[in-house]
Amino acid sequence: MITNDVLRSIRYMLDLGDGHIVDTVHLADPDYPIDREQVQGYLKKDEEPGFVACSDAVLVRFLDGLIFHFRGRDDSLPARPMETRITNNLVLKKLRVAFQLKDTDMHEIFDKAGFPVSKPELSALFRQPDHKNYRACGDQMLRNFLKGLTLRLRPAA
Repeated sequence: MITNDVLRSIRYMLDLGDGHIVDTVHLADPDYPIDREQVQGYLKKDEEPGFVACSDAVLVRFLDGLIFHFRGRDDSLPARPMETRITNNLVLKKLRVAFQLKDTDMHEIFDKAGFPVSKPELSALFRQPDHKNYRACGDQMLRNFLKGLTLRLRPAA
């Protein structure tokens, strides 16, 4: 899925302003160069003037910032290396960690979006890519997960 779409979805889901997105990125990496003008470019639609493609580096830092915001940072552990390439599976995993979702929560979220997922399908999404039962998360599956999570967090929306 396009990183800009993921960023827009999460922004809507959590009702975040541009400044909050910048602050969230800085939670993960205080030295990362990002400002409100860049964020506004990331949030525009592809065909709008001023659209800027959101890099994997920005989205990874934003998702890590969400994890630190919701779960806190454990300074006793060494810093994890930043992923250079983001996949739909990684987005799903980071959102699962940030919102402390269990398997039952994940199933409820997919069901809310009208996209039921079996237990083996769900566990396959969180396996290592070299595992024989690994399954890549498709754009439609991630889109439905984001939709279901939005319905869970913003029920009146």
